[in-house]
Amino acid sequence: MSSIVSRSRSLAAEEDGAQVIEYALIVAVVALGLLLALQPLADSGWWGTFLTRLSNCFTGTCA
Repeated sequence: MSSIVSRSRSLAAEEDGAQVIEYALIVAVVALGLLLALQPLADSGWWGTFLTRLSNCFTGTCA
């Protein structure tokens, strides 16, 4: 019984997974901000094509 309690305490004390999730959320927010900030450049050229293909992948029509 004490081994179960000690194991659950050690799992609760680990914070590595929480930090990875926090960093992933930060990266996602920064990436979304960059996409929104660079959206006016999407009028022509390769950036517009890239954003169109990316939005198609998010809607499920990725080719």
